[in-house]
Amino acid sequence: MTTPTAHADQATKRANAALKGLQKDRTALDTIDAYIRGKHAGPYTPRSASQEYKLLTQRSISNFLPMVVAAPSQALSVEGYHRSGSSEDAPEWRSGWQRNRLDERQAAVYRAAITYGHSFVVTLPSATDPKAPSVRAVSPRCMWAAYQDPSSDEWPLYVLELPTLPGSDDTVEGTFIDSTHVYPAAATDSGVTLGAGKAHGMGVCPARRFAAQVDLEGRTTGVVAPLIPLQDRINQSVFDLLIAQTYGSFKVRTVSGMAPPLKRDPQTGEPLLDGDGNPIPKPITADSSRFLMAPDADTKFNTLDETPLSGFIESIGMSLRHLAVVSQVPPHYLLGDMVNLSAEALAAAETTLMRMVAEFKRSFGESWESVLRLCAHIAGEKDGAEDLSSQVIWTDAESRSLSQTVDALGKAAQMLGVPKRALWPRLPGFTDTDRSSWPAMAAEEDAAADLADSLTRAAEARARGTDG
Repeated sequence: MTTPTAHADQATKRANAALKGLQKDRTALDTIDAYIRGKHAGPYTPRSASQEYKLLTQRSISNFLPMVVAAPSQALSVEGYHRSGSSEDAPEWRSGWQRNRLDERQAAVYRAAITYGHSFVVTLPSATDPKAPSVRAVSPRCMWAAYQDPSSDEWPLYVLELPTLPGSDDTVEGTFIDSTHVYPAAATDSGVTLGAGKAHGMGVCPARRFAAQVDLEGRTTGVVAPLIPLQDRINQSVFDLLIAQTYGSFKVRTVSGMAPPLKRDPQTGEPLLDGDGNPIPKPITADSSRFLMAPDADTKFNTLDETPLSGFIESIGMSLRHLAVVSQVPPHYLLGDMVNLSAEALAAAETTLMRMVAEFKRSFGESWESVLRLCAHIAGEKDGAEDLSSQVIWTDAESRSLSQTVDALGKAAQMLGVPKRALWPRLPGFTDTDRSSWPAMAAEEDAAADLADSLTRAAEARARGTDG
């Protein structure tokens, strides 16, 4: 049997290993965080660049990466949680999900997972009520987890959470959690020190990973990291466009064979000289209101054509299409060239995006089910904690018109004999709260219809009696 002292020593060793892992991963995650916030590596700037040149460099940053994160994450929304064999929300949906305002907070979990490759949700008993679950989301920049099999394990062996990395002289307060205890952690540049642990009673390390994509070696990949080279290319193309637009997008008039008029001293008539002893020419004003003349017959006027900008614009469009292909985001999301698309055309254009969203739903759905089973365990709901067939219910975000959906469901009911009420959850735009009131409304309508039918038959019977 492991003694408390030996367990604490093992926890300290694990916490220091986790700190090294967090420090190792933080560099790559910080780069992704900088790019998603628009802090990109700008186009090349020579050392002798002018202030105007540097200003164009800053303006060339065109951040499209938030869109490739928002497109799939906005199509992800859990609206219910059912135990096996039930069509109603489970008790842990109210005690775990609704109590922790996860309708609002779930989007942050998806955005972090899609951006970085994974995020975490930690589930522990509430500090004020041990029977009430406390569910909170944690960024992968602040948490590192160790797994025995990182590709398939549901729960990690242990996790370390630090809001920031410690510097050379500061101490960062955080938390270390393993399968039995929660420890307060104090991290410095030299290591981690753990305080007195408190048993959490979960039976597992209660930090569930939400992985966007995970391979057989346990490596997670978000959508941003593979797109950084493409984003840099777009920035370079925009910068080239701005340079050409600023310095070469207008016609230049030239004069040859004519000496410019010189500035002269009004008293002596002698040419004025600059600091180097050279004559100072008078400025020549050339605009649409001026007519240029030259006293010398050999003078020639000419025009240098402007630089065409269409090639730069096409280059930006091509890079955006490449970004759309790699990210599986529909091109019209990035290019803004959607004109009068029908519901069928819109659904076809979003096919690849919906396939990616479906993959995320399978992965994130399993993670939410683990979290809600843990909520049931905390609330003392043994059946819910052991129900491995429970399912989260996702909102249908595909681009389909309501009339098309109703028509298809109506045919399923009439031609295939599918019960009408079994098709209610397939209607888009309605929540479980909406659908929960429908049976009572349907019963009232049925009762009213039966009453109207009875009154009609009675009136017909009286009419027949009078005629007789």
